[in-house]
Amino acid sequence: MTKYDEQFKLSVVRSYAQGTKGVKSVAQRYGLSPVVVERWIAAYREHGPSGLRKKFSHYSAKFKLSVLHRMQQEGLSANQTVALFDIRGGPSVITGWQRRYHEQGLAGLQPKPRGRPKKMPDPETPKPVDPLPDDARSREDLMKEVQYLRAEVAYLKKLRGLASGQGASCADKAQVVLELRQGHALTVLLKVAQMPRSTFYYQAKAQQAGDQHAGLKARIRAVYERHKGRYGYRRITAALRQTGESVNHKKVQRLMQTLGLKSLVRPKKYRSYRGQQASVPNILARQFQAQKPNQKWVTDVTEFNVRGEKLYLSPVLDLYNGEIVSYAMQQRPHFSLVGTMLKKALAKLSGEDAPLLHSDQGWQYQMPAYQRQLAARGLTQSMSRKGNCLDNAAMESFFGTLKSEFFYLNRFESIEQLQAGIREYIHYYNHARIRTKLKGLSPVHYRNQALAT
Repeated sequence: MTKYDEQFKLSVVRSYAQGTKGVKSVAQRYGLSPVVVERWIAAYREHGPSGLRKKFSHYSAKFKLSVLHRMQQEGLSANQTVALFDIRGGPSVITGWQRRYHEQGLAGLQPKPRGRPKKMPDPETPKPVDPLPDDARSREDLMKEVQYLRAEVAYLKKLRGLASGQGASCADKAQVVLELRQGHALTVLLKVAQMPRSTFYYQAKAQQAGDQHAGLKARIRAVYERHKGRYGYRRITAALRQTGESVNHKKVQRLMQTLGLKSLVRPKKYRSYRGQQASVPNILARQFQAQKPNQKWVTDVTEFNVRGEKLYLSPVLDLYNGEIVSYAMQQRPHFSLVGTMLKKALAKLSGEDAPLLHSDQGWQYQMPAYQRQLAARGLTQSMSRKGNCLDNAAMESFFGTLKSEFFYLNRFESIEQLQAGIREYIHYYNHARIRTKLKGLSPVHYRNQALAT
């Protein structure tokens, strides 16, 4: 007795055909699997009510082969093939045909005789043979076994050196067979590798065609090495597009994973503390966007430690394009550090420029000498709230980038070596390092492009 009769299947299909419920809802209502319901619907569409009837059929090897060929040519799934040819037993029948065909060829598709044989065959009585042919066959069998063992040892030895720790892929196996083919029979090697002949020829053809992304991989590696591992897949994609190459960022990410390339920059973290309002108001108020150069500046001081010696860096950053306008370095945090930085920055202003200059509540920025310099040049001063680094997040972000992309990736023997490296990095940051927010351009390139329009 069948589990589901024709009338029950027909009621399920008609319930779906009403259009008020989807396959999952119909399957849940009748306590069925959605896959089963989809198979019944497909069979009804192809063959009508007859597609839902119980059918006992024996398929010939020729019919099975035609089904597999049609399935391969049109890219059909097992469920679609079952519905198209009205084959009973579900997709497992098709997958069984595929497996037997790959293992045994056309012989695996021959229908098996049903029931027990009418008469058990008589056991064959051994016939006396001449000792010489028996010895000859034994030597032949031994030679075949030796050939197999030699091929197996060579295959396993090469495969261990080639395959990854997760196991050998079909491509790995085919490559080993290709390398050993000159010294061993192909039939023996395929038997050792447990690989169908068709699979071997497919993999061999694919390997002979070569890597179609070899050129792109080389260009990705060149960009990665030129920027000393600081670029991730987004910036590498932007750098490739600047050269006129149309490439998708997902492909770049996938190829970088294949090459084992990953940005060496550590993620930046921020900590905040809400304090009291500064005596100088926070005019910037976290509005970190500027409409033109020299409209909004931010500044701060950061510290580096090399073998117990310290170096202090004080830069000014333009919020229009993230460019470092000027900077100063000293081994002592004296006021001259900030004063020198400010003089260099003011020297780059034209007569009409009077940017807003934002900083934290450091003692240097509250010095009368500093404030007089700002007032004399017509600059407006702005300060973060006490202990709240997020009010100056743009400057903190630059410090995090500088340390992640430069300081943490290198070892320094002296303060002088660190100073030279910082000068080189800031020039690279301004002129060569692209930013995705600047349409894939460097800060200086972006500013020049804006001024040219």
